Amino acid sequence: MIRPLGVTFAPATNHIMKKTALYDKHISLGAKMVPFAGYDMPVQYSNLGAEHLNVRENVGVFDVSHMGEFFLSGDGALDLLQRVTSNDASKLTPGKVQYSCLPNNDGGIVDDLLVYCLGESEYMLVVNASNMEKDWDWIQKFNTQGVNMVDKSDDYSLLAIQGPKATAAIESLTDLDIASMPYYTVQVGKFAGVDDVIVATTGYTGSGGYEIYFKNDVAEKIWDAVFEAGKGQNIMAAGLGARDTLRMEMGFCLYGNDINDETSPLEAGLGWITKFTKDFTNSEALKAEKEAGISRKLVGFEVLEKGPIPRHGYEIQNKEGEVIGEVTSGTMAPSLGRAIAMGYVNRPYFSEGSEVNIIIRNKVLPARVVKFPFLK
Repeated sequence: MIRPLGVTFAPATNHIMKKTALYDKHISLGAKMVPFAGYDMPVQYSNLGAEHLNVRENVGVFDVSHMGEFFLSGDGALDLLQRVTSNDASKLTPGKVQYSCLPNNDGGIVDDLLVYCLGESEYMLVVNASNMEKDWDWIQKFNTQGVNMVDKSDDYSLLAIQGPKATAAIESLTDLDIASMPYYTVQVGKFAGVDDVIVATTGYTGSGGYEIYFKNDVAEKIWDAVFEAGKGQNIMAAGLGARDTLRMEMGFCLYGNDINDETSPLEAGLGWITKFTKDFTNSEALKAEKEAGISRKLVGFEVLEKGPIPRHGYEIQNKEGEVIGEVTSGTMAPSLGRAIAMGYVNRPYFSEGSEVNIIIRNKVLPARVVKFPFLK
């Protein structure tokens, strides 16, 4: 099985894996299915590199229905969001979306998430599949005002339609003016003849496009409509493997690899979503960390020689052989034709151009720190 980067696809177990509403579509296309976050998910259909490049050049469709959707509404919803998320949710107005995280009490991150403002005092939170129960319990812990919270994760399907030709591929399916939607916005309307479809622009690939949320019972109808409408734009299904290589080229964090319960949002380069204009969980400690200066940081590396691919957990050393950090994600980047990696390193190796060694099975692989994104 191709493992595109440091993502760990769970081995088969005796537990019954969940299936998305589009499982049969994936099987009919010959997808390689793997256990991921409790779901049987398509990692690739034909060729990971071809799927990746088609998203960069045309349009690709990802089934990411494993993601969780929580709906919060009514009095106190904004106050609850302000308490549990690091970003300033008061800046949201209907139709806007915000990237944020849920800080824990120990300086780390419960999860990263998207906060959609669907209307006045009406929000949808999109959380990582592997963290759904943990996130729900964490948010409810702070729900002291009785905010209406509903978990609709099992009711919704989600397609990410990504690439420069995404608009041309699907705009005929809706009366919504999707071509004019700025990044990180959302609309709700009719799509492929289905009412109340949520259409957003929060892509995880760096190539533009849309995310569409809809009820499971219309999943196959919408899948078929999207592929029929996109025929002239070289539309292709794409799996989790390409999704990971695409996000890596942009330097986007993946929970469980690059951020987790022990990584500070400031260390992870997420200071831009950590707003100290309000009080939130552990904000005083994070503010003190910012004022003192972080001692380690998530950075990007380009590998300088041909060799094995850096993977999650591999050691990073300075030129004197001292351990200074660890790789969190790594891949051969299809758009760049070279190996890239992300990882945490100690000060003073944050700066662009710092030269380090990545240790791979006792082999020393020279690398250089570069600024995100890898794909300029």
